Parts: sequence; C-alpha cells; structure tokens
Amino acid sequence: MILSGSINTVIQDAVAIITFSHPASNSFPSELLQKLTDEFYELDKNKEVAVIVLQSDGTGAFCAGASFDELLLISNFENGNKFFSGFANVINSMRKCSKLIIGRIQGKAVGGGVGLAAACDYVFATEKSDIKLSEIAIGIGPFVIEPAVSRKISKRAFSEMTLTPTEWKSAKWAKDNGLFSEVFSTLEELDERLNTFVFELSNYNIEALEEIKKIFWEGTESWDNLLYERAAISGRLVLSEYTKEALQKFKK
Repeated sequence: MILSGSINTVIQDAVAIITFSHPASNSFPSELLQKLTDEFYELDKNKEVAVIVLQSDGTGAFCAGASFDELLLISNFENGNKFFSGFANVINSMRKCSKLIIGRIQGKAVGGGVGLAAACDYVFATEKSDIKLSEIAIGIGPFVIEPAVSRKISKRAFSEMTLTPTEWKSAKWAKDNGLFSEVFSTLEELDERLNTFVFELSNYNIEALEEIKKIFWEGTESWDNLLYERAAISGRLVLSEYTKEALQKFKK
C-alpha cells in the first residue's frame, strides 16, 4: 500500500498557505501530486488571495521528490509517463497560477523537491536546506523539472548538479546560483522574515502582482508541451533493469 500523504490549505488576510505532508520525507506519490496541482488551480480562481506560501510539514526534509514506492511499481510506459506527468502538471499549474508563490524551504530537497522550489517566484530557506539532483544515479534524469531549474540557476549550474548526483549542494550554493532568494541560520529567523514579506506583498494591488507574475514567466509557453515530452523520457527509462535495481538499493 502506498501512503497518499496530505495537502492542507489555510487562507488568512489574502495569504494562502499550502502545506504538503508525507511520512516518507515529504515525498510525492501521484495522488498527492494531483492534489497539489488542483490546489494551485483553485487558488488561481480565488479573488481574495494575493499571495501563496508553499511549505511542507515538519522540521526535517522539505521534499524527497518522487515516491520510490510508486516508482518501483511502474511496470509499463503508460504508467511511467502518467506518473512523471504529475510533476509536469504541478510545475505548469504553478507557472500559470496568477498568484505569486513564495517557497518556505526548511530542509533538504531532492529531485522533484528542487523542481518545486524552482517553480516558486521567491524562495526563503535555512542553512540546512541542501539540494541534490540524484536522478541520473538511478538510471533516469531530472528531465521534467529541468526547464524550471535551469530557468533559475542556469544550464551551467544545472549541469553541475545533474552530473554530481550523489553530492549535496549547500543552501549558500543554491542562493549564489539563484534558486534561493534569502537564506537564514534558523527557522525562526526565516519565519519572521517570511511573515513580514508576505504581509507586505498581500497589501499591494493584486492586479499589479498578477501582471508582474506574467512578466516573470514570459517565454515559458512551450512548457505546455515540453514538460510532457520530458515526462515520456522518464517514463521510458524508469522501466530499465538498471533503474529497478538502483531504486531497490536506494530504498534500502
């Protein structure tokens, strides 16, 4: 049985806080990916919301990426393509959402978790928020999230991450390369600054914020097709014996 995790949204004073949770280091099975996608589209339609904060539950990992349990169960291309399209759906819903999305990254992020951070419009993190793209080590690659990550940190930095799949990059590295906007030594300091930041944003003209968001994401219209083409690559590669064996080792 694959645990589904949860998505919880609280709206207060024009700020929507989305909290995702999963017992396996806040990883994402397909059901949770769909719930998060749906939540962004719902909030996009909410005229009372000006800003969205995306965070995960707890004080440990921010997000461990794709659910290994579900990856191990993929037995055909159709299922593989559908699973990785879940990450394409989330990233597209974030870029299309008219509300500014602020990331709260309290801990480590791997794979799809890095993609989520990259799809945010502004990101707060702690010094514990190391990042890693481990996909190539298990026989696939960060294909779906690449456009979002490269858009923030450049192709050069993306290449560096991808080709060192067992190496953690520090939160300072992530900030220096453009993934994180601000980094704090403690979670308390982060939350104090985050609360001030979103309060100020939420009191600005909502229409102006929406127009600014459009500018941030100019030139990404091709992602409607590109991300699903990338999902198909991952859906094919996840069926390889190399990947199955690697996933078993990583799980252990």
